[in-house]
Amino acid sequence: MERKKGGLTCNQLKGIALIAMTCDHIGKQLCPQYILLQIVGRLAFPIFAFMIAEGCRYTSRRRQYLTSMAKMALLCQAVYFLAEGSLYQCILVTFSLSILLVYSADNAMRKKDVFSWFVFGVLLFWVWFLCVIFPGLLADLLPGTDFAVDYGVWGVLLPLLVYIGKTKAQRILLAALALLLLGISMEGIQWYGLAAVPFLMFYNGERGGLNLKRFFYLYYPLHLLGIYLAGMVL
Repeated sequence: MERKKGGLTCNQLKGIALIAMTCDHIGKQLCPQYILLQIVGRLAFPIFAFMIAEGCRYTSRRRQYLTSMAKMALLCQAVYFLAEGSLYQCILVTFSLSILLVYSADNAMRKKDVFSWFVFGVLLFWVWFLCVIFPGLLADLLPGTDFAVDYGVWGVLLPLLVYIGKTKAQRILLAALALLLLGISMEGIQWYGLAAVPFLMFYNGERGGLNLKRFFYLYYPLHLLGIYLAGMVL
């Protein structure tokens, strides 16, 4: 990513996404009558997904990046299941799959051998099966189950598409394409996700002054817990 003065840093964009995500979850859980909260929430996923691709590009600890995301995903899924009996796969699962695909694609592009491309193809098929086919099969076996991967197959592929872009313009265009396809697949207010593109255009390629990685990791489960408790009280 080309770095330049001015614009928005990674931390600032994630801050915007964090606020949007909080609005979305409050709107869904506490105030469903205020659809504007969920519309604002459509900004969150595209920004976070774009930054996942940037994280894959620049991190020097790839294994730790993937395992940290996967551990948080497993923790959140365990809580969801124990609290609500839900099999719905949260956004951290989506991003764990995205990171896995990115690393596999990057390995194949670097090695340029048949085996590496075969592994990537297998992973790509597995993700497609998990997102598109498996929910229906599981629903037939266990009627009433709510298994699904958050944002579906295009949500998983968005960071991968951003990652393969060589310039900022290419990455934003590929992100916009993925958001168009996501809007088609999910319909409804998901089209408002395209409103995140102008924010991404102001990304300056800088992380920001502070390392807030742990804060962003912890905020997700903690804010969900806060909303859940507020819902119980109300």
